[in-house]
Amino acid sequence: MEMKIREQFFSHYKKRALVFAAPGRVNLIGEHTDYNQGFVLPGAVDKRIYVAIANNDDHRLNVYANQYHEQFSFPLQNIKPVKGWATYLLGMIFNLQQQGFSITGIDVMIDGDVPLGAGMSSSAAVCSAFGFALNEVFGLGLSRMALALLGQKTEHNFAGVQCGIMDEFASLHGKTGQVMRLDCRSMEYEYIPFDFPDYKIVLVNTMVSHSLASTQYNVRRKQCEEGVAIFKGFYPEINSLRDVTVGQLEQHKKDLPETLFKRCGFIIQENLRVLRACAALKKGDIFSFGEIMITAHEGLSKCYEVSCAESDFLVDKAKGFDGVAGARQMGGGFGGCIINLVRNDALPAFTEFVKQAYDKQFNKIPEVYITQIEEGAKELTEPD
Repeated sequence: MEMKIREQFFSHYKKRALVFAAPGRVNLIGEHTDYNQGFVLPGAVDKRIYVAIANNDDHRLNVYANQYHEQFSFPLQNIKPVKGWATYLLGMIFNLQQQGFSITGIDVMIDGDVPLGAGMSSSAAVCSAFGFALNEVFGLGLSRMALALLGQKTEHNFAGVQCGIMDEFASLHGKTGQVMRLDCRSMEYEYIPFDFPDYKIVLVNTMVSHSLASTQYNVRRKQCEEGVAIFKGFYPEINSLRDVTVGQLEQHKKDLPETLFKRCGFIIQENLRVLRACAALKKGDIFSFGEIMITAHEGLSKCYEVSCAESDFLVDKAKGFDGVAGARQMGGGFGGCIINLVRNDALPAFTEFVKQAYDKQFNKIPEVYITQIEEGAKELTEPD
């Protein structure tokens, strides 16, 4: 795809481009904990968004998206959000301008193979690839963490999704063969080897467009904030669900509406699961890790209530299949992908099994992506 975008950029704009790429991500464990100042365990994957870019003298952002065969041209003054994918590019420029950086005219082409709506954070990959490109082209000198925060702000202000920092962080900081335990409060992180050569990370796409994800994501965030406010009435030092213990949760069960008790309980337990999962990886214990994934899905389905019938069906089938160490819903919820840890020798049979079972149950065949943990955002040097 790198050579394709170089050639298409030259054909479209009649000039050569620099090319950058940023990956989608998987999150092994730790869903909805990032906006609760908790822990997450993501890794960058070998599905990427590509950005080809060159300066122009028009004082405009000219952009063409190969995936959609759409092109737009925007002035770089008085930038406002727009509908669709271009809002992420505009948001990154706007937020850089707000920090005092001057972005002159640019011609851009984007492409990629991060599946849309599959929970691999294609929007974060767009923000990360474009932000990384702007940082290099204009010599802005921003750190990867600063770019991740700009991407998060873009998601908030230009896309209207109050996401945490995990997606942009993972896309920008990924390393081959390693996942990252990120503390979403302190922004401290640790690389942890994901070294299981006999297993692959397999994503099974429910093919359910998670149209509820954006609105319900914001609802869940508000519910967590309501829970924090209640706990803070008893413990003034509490500022997030990260600070609440299991004992405090049980002690104040009667003070919480049932829905808030379930939501808060999931987040508190999920943070503990991340820490246990990291310990299992450090021991090379994929079976304990897989059991933690399955427990996490039960919480996502029954306590946080962001699953759906299709996701529950796939997890149920996967956890009973010989050669699958663990499975759970991944991402914001209400569709998207199921992440599975599948033994290499079981891959063909597993793929065929889930496709047939899903087609029989829901009359559609799921897409299956076999992925591996790879590098984060980078410039792609032109071949000699």
